[in-house]
Amino acid sequence: PMGSERTEMRKRQMSATQDTPGAAQAQLSTGNRGSNACCFCWCCCCSCSCLTVRNQDEERARTTSHELQAEGIPNCEESPAPTLEEVNAWAQSFDKLMLTPAGRNAFREFLRTEFSEENMLFWMACEELKQESNKSVIEEKARLIYEDYISILSPKEVSLDSRVREVINRNMLEPSQHTFDDAQLQIYTLMHRDSYPRFMNSAIYKDLLRSLSEKPTEA
Repeated sequence: PMGSERTEMRKRQMSATQDTPGAAQAQLSTGNRGSNACCFCWCCCCSCSCLTVRNQDEERARTTSHELQAEGIPNCEESPAPTLEEVNAWAQSFDKLMLTPAGRNAFREFLRTEFSEENMLFWMACEELKQESNKSVIEEKARLIYEDYISILSPKEVSLDSRVREVINRNMLEPSQHTFDDAQLQIYTLMHRDSYPRFMNSAIYKDLLRSLSEKPTEA
């Protein structure tokens, strides 16, 4: 009879469900995960793995880009170790500090602790540009300086006012050794007024001065 067939079918279905509770639970879990997928990841990957992978790829790309930009930047300028007389002279004026490679290296080390090393790097790049005479080299170096230190998209952008930026934009139409002169002066003044007084009171300067003072005088 039809009634007994339906009863037997229901028994088989109930038996199959009881034999495979894990499958039913997995199905339920999958359904819940699909309905609760985060709004940033519609592929319903477990733990939004696609978003994690994408973020990791973007971070690696940014890191690689920064590493490539830093390849051409030396950790410090080549210079002999400073003498006690030179280090004492740094306290007399900012100009005397910036006049020697040893002074620039010590000041740059301090700027790095304040996350403003780009100011010194920009100033040094402008000094290097002034030494060029080849037109194509000047244009290429000016472009790199603009991308590295002037562009608002650069992580090493220096702080310049709107007037100086307008001057740079006009100068970039035909770059020369003096394209960034106004900007270089503004950053030099900023380092002088803002960072230099703190450098003179920093552990970097005081430790260097102490080590040279305690160094025995050679006969």
